[in-house]
Amino acid sequence: MTIDLSDDDTRLDITRIHGWLASSYWSPGIALERVARAIAGSHCLGAYDDTGAQVGFARAITDHATFAWIADVWVDEAVRGQGLGRRMVGWFVDHPDFAGIRRIGLVTADAHGVYEPLGFHALLRPERFMERLSPEAEAMLRAAP
Repeated sequence: MTIDLSDDDTRLDITRIHGWLASSYWSPGIALERVARAIAGSHCLGAYDDTGAQVGFARAITDHATFAWIADVWVDEAVRGQGLGRRMVGWFVDHPDFAGIRRIGLVTADAHGVYEPLGFHALLRPERFMERLSPEAEAMLRAAP
């Protein structure tokens, strides 16, 4: 099976993406409207099998100049274990629209080894990073193992 990567937003299956993200550990129960807004404000990438069905998704929140944040990397269970997550993140790292960006960030609970070969590593100066969480996000993170 060949898997095609495309940043053509018209190909995105938002309903399917919503289902994936709503079942994830990082955005359980997320509303469809919030997923649609996130997609609209991001540079999105879809992965499609030979039938044209979407089997993966990732997005970057970016100014295309200095900073990018890669989020919501999802690979459908049917095609996991074939390197698609790394391939999608690598697409952003290697894409000319992202050339010269000084910092590309991402967060993962369990895929550090997937992204390390692409140059990702733990924060060099974590003491400089801060975040502001909504009460809902803070409660979710505090409850998570």
